[in-house]
Amino acid sequence: MANTAARSAAVEKKIDEILSKMTIEEKVGQMQQLAANMDAAKLDEYRKMGTIGSFLHVLGNDTQKYIEPAEKSRLGIKPIFGIDAIHGHALLKGATVFPSQLAAACTFDEQLVEKMGEVTAKEVAADGLDWVFSPVLCMGRDLRWGRIDETFGEDTEVVARLGAAIIKGYQKDGLVAACAKHYIAYGEATGGRDAYDSQVTERRVREVLLKPFKAAADAEVMSVMTAYGSIDGKPFTTSRKWLTDILKDELGFNGLIVTDWDNYKALVHGQRVCEDLCEACKDGILAGNDMCMYTDVFYNAAIEAVKNGEIPMSAIDDSVRRILRMKARLGLLDGMPARKLPPRSVIGCAEHAAINYEVAKESAVLLKNNGVLPLGDVKSVAVIGLNADDVGAQYGDWTYYSHPNPNPQATPKDSVYTLLKGVREVFGDARVTYAKGCVIEDGDCGADSDKAMDEAVACAKAADVAVVVIGDRLKYNGEGKDVAQPILRGRQIELLKRVKAVNHKVVAVLVNGKPLVLSEAEGYCDAIVETFNGGDMCGLAAARLIKGEENFGGKLPISFPCGVGSGPDYYNQYDYWHGGRYADVKHENPYPFGFGLSYSRFEYSAPVLSAGKAKRDGAVRVSVTVKNASDVDGKETVQLYFRDRVCKMLTPVRKLLDFKKVFIGAGESKTVTFDVAVADLGYYDENCVYTVDAGAFDFYVSGDGINFGHAELIVE
Repeated sequence: MANTAARSAAVEKKIDEILSKMTIEEKVGQMQQLAANMDAAKLDEYRKMGTIGSFLHVLGNDTQKYIEPAEKSRLGIKPIFGIDAIHGHALLKGATVFPSQLAAACTFDEQLVEKMGEVTAKEVAADGLDWVFSPVLCMGRDLRWGRIDETFGEDTEVVARLGAAIIKGYQKDGLVAACAKHYIAYGEATGGRDAYDSQVTERRVREVLLKPFKAAADAEVMSVMTAYGSIDGKPFTTSRKWLTDILKDELGFNGLIVTDWDNYKALVHGQRVCEDLCEACKDGILAGNDMCMYTDVFYNAAIEAVKNGEIPMSAIDDSVRRILRMKARLGLLDGMPARKLPPRSVIGCAEHAAINYEVAKESAVLLKNNGVLPLGDVKSVAVIGLNADDVGAQYGDWTYYSHPNPNPQATPKDSVYTLLKGVREVFGDARVTYAKGCVIEDGDCGADSDKAMDEAVACAKAADVAVVVIGDRLKYNGEGKDVAQPILRGRQIELLKRVKAVNHKVVAVLVNGKPLVLSEAEGYCDAIVETFNGGDMCGLAAARLIKGEENFGGKLPISFPCGVGSGPDYYNQYDYWHGGRYADVKHENPYPFGFGLSYSRFEYSAPVLSAGKAKRDGAVRVSVTVKNASDVDGKETVQLYFRDRVCKMLTPVRKLLDFKKVFIGAGESKTVTFDVAVADLGYYDENCVYTVDAGAFDFYVSGDGINFGHAELIVE
């Protein structure tokens, strides 16, 4: 502790020294971030100044042309290079592309997700970059939102724990700075409309949305990104309450806050809450934003606002101090310990591919199996579907296919496994045939989609098993691609129906950015496997899983929709509803949060409490014995939920309190225990004050989100 305090004192002394020498222009320059794909002439003008604080989407050796002017500037402060490494350093072709956050959340494995962050940090740092704009800590609860794939799902406990885990991985050894985003309620936008107003209350934010950012602050995340949207009509970019009073002061976040892309300009031309950029800069800086992403006119407008007395120098100094503090932690200030950067050879290396394979394997979820899986050794396999051999669709958003500029015709790297490639390798002794099958969007199969459909049916008819890859495409998945209907588009249902008519073994594999309505499709499938956007190794992992060389262990971090228009379908809703269901769709969700099948069969004992009563400042232990009643070793995610049976405020039907993923050998039993602090069973009252009531609490233990064991606790 003494050494840490001494280092902190040395850093603050260094920052004081730098601040005392800086002009207004140099200070505001540090608060400006510019993008490599902006207007080339403007970018070059700013680059030559040598005083811009950060650059975005610069890759590899290109960093040097930005570093040299900075080193030659009066104070020699190096810029920090940011990158959207959402699931690996995926904007760089050749780097490791991991499964999306949503896919990775299916692992329910904090250690594996931390490794995912650690690998990404090594590859980003080896490429000469410093700052990853990840993780996304928004909730995936409205499936119309295009960015569902970037979330860790719908539950605050899962998002908080996996978010903190990947932050620890990113910032291990000080290689890169992580950025928790988007603060806050971004995913709650009305109608799933990206960057729109969020119709939530402060109580809902505190009950559901704030916990992941508190976990991020506790994990010492170096930065937080401001959300585009608004709450109750107030843009987050100008909200001092949320940025300063709550995030910086209440949560104790001492890193820097960066706006999202062009937020300042949006205040003027989109949200229309500021008359001009000077007012936008004033409102944004005084609210608590420390750095402006992309809006290039911020530099001159902020300087003008300072000189006019609209922005006090103390506010500028606080922001610059936070920026310099992060640079010091990354070894970018003279006199600070430099990072030991990995060699470029780590980018896409075999060791990282092995970790990536584990993430892909553990993230696959078996949704349905009527006994057709595992396939074992079959003589012939028909692989059908556009997404069976489309790397761009398999990757999803935020890779070199989509950013910083759309490149749908990008050539994939050789090491990526589509499902087709995986099946050909894993089922090496079988005859493997392939057909595209059907249209998902116009032009997918050329002019004659009927011919493509007929070819797929003929392919399926001649095979022992048909593996049909269905899902969505980048057109319907990612930022700015909100959809009104989360469905299987084009002729995919027809394809499944026709394939099922000629083959009695149909295995559907989903490659998609979000849960889709499967109510009609599932009737034509003997097995369904969810991979979401599974990254480089998805095809190999999925092929080994369906053959039976590996066992499924993934669970859903997000609920599938009961039908079009039935959402939101997240599990932890209030339960008072006249009728209790929509009259036109099946109410029981077959694929809810926490669900996932296995080749193992797990049996649960009734949960047992260490005591039937506890004080409000006390604790209780919940124990459950889980038996693997099969001859297949497996992993099971044991989930503990609770409910305050009678509460002065509405509370959900149940709320995830804890989870543990355990390995249980064939025929073995394990007792899983959860230590619960009674203080964690509380709620926020109408004044947003956290409280715990006396009375009865129900505990529920489950392995599938459908079947629950029950125990009761009385809090005195």
